[in-house]
Amino acid sequence: MKRQTLVSTVLAATLLSGPSLAHIEQSEPLQSLRQSYFALLGMTFGPMGDMVKGKIEWDNARFAGWAADLNHAAQFGVERGFAPGSEKGMTRARPNIWSNMDDFQSKLDDFRAAAAQLAETASEGDQGASRDQFIATGGTCKACHDEYKSKDYLY
Repeated sequence: MKRQTLVSTVLAATLLSGPSLAHIEQSEPLQSLRQSYFALLGMTFGPMGDMVKGKIEWDNARFAGWAADLNHAAQFGVERGFAPGSEKGMTRARPNIWSNMDDFQSKLDDFRAAAAQLAETASEGDQGASRDQFIATGGTCKACHDEYKSKDYLY
């Protein structure tokens, strides 16, 4: 019985690990790290935007939960994904990031501070204040996108 359980556990782990590793492009792991990070931010930010725009009903608790998730995700050290030489390959990161790393870092720091403020504001349950801080946080995203994100993949 123990052997059967062990085999079942190893088989399940093997089958379940495939999808979790599927996004990682082995030839470009730093690009995969960046793309995964920004996809996570977008998938967290998006539902809040739908709530702010009235596409889904406002719910303070859900909004606060998403804001907390965004803050936690924002704090991840994505900087290691921008190592020298990683500007090559399939990416939407414009090459000027690597020549303006201080400015890029400053914009990333602004986003992280705004995300932390959004989580704090949302936890207080004031819908208007949460909307205002959401818009401010989105502005920090836009500041970086305008300067450093290509609309299409670069190779």
